[in-house]
Formats: sequence, C-alpha cells, structure tokens
Amino acid sequence: MSDTISDFLTIIRNAYRARKEQCLAPYSRMHWSIAQILRQEGFIGEVREGKDANGHKAIEISLKYVDEVPALTGIQRQSTPGRRLYYSYNEIPRVLGGLGVGILTTSKGVMNDRNARRQKVGGEMLCSVW
Repeated sequence: MSDTISDFLTIIRNAYRARKEQCLAPYSRMHWSIAQILRQEGFIGEVREGKDANGHKAIEISLKYVDEVPALTGIQRQSTPGRRLYYSYNEIPRVLGGLGVGILTTSKGVMNDRNARRQKVGGEMLCSVW
C-alpha cells in the first residue's frame, strides 16, 4: 500500500533541503489542492501544471526562499493510511500555536485549518506545515 500524499510532501521537503529552485510532482486533484493552499499561505511560489519526462501530467512547484532561507521549514504528514485522524471543527489542533497551517480534507473540499474552523466543518487532518 502506498501513501501518495506522503510521497508528495516528501518531494517538496527534499527539494527544499537540496536548495532546488523548483520541483516536479505527479499530478492528482488532491496534490493540486494541497499545493494551492501552500501557495496561498506563502510557503511556495508559483504552481503550474506540466509534463514529466515520460509525458505524464505533473505539478511544477516553484520553491520560495526568504534571504536564502526556505519559506517552508517543516512539513509533516498527520493522518496516515494506517491511522486516520478526524476532527470536528472545534477540536482541530493549532499548529505551533497558530503560527503554522494545518491542511484538512472536509466535505467542502481541501482547506486550511482556519477556514475549516470559520466555516464550522471538520474532517481528516492531512498534514501540518510551518
């Protein structure tokens, strides 16, 4: 059994550690939604659809650095295939006391923790980013 979301997060984490300018990840609607949230929160730069070396659909992510320091310092998978973590809107944990961002999949789509609390929807906590 493979965890594609974990693989996607690892691609981004490894690209930052290798000081790359951009990275290429396999395309899925879930990956695209997570990348859009990361872009809106300012952790990554531009996000585009593209093709990989084999011609498959992929996501091109431009990484963002502030004074040569990665904008994203940590990204961690929360809910795994072996241990799903579901929260109601009033139980959603705050990442680093509100300094980080939690990404959830809800009945209204993939959204960050603040929007989920504001719209009063709970869901599965995919990952935490800081």
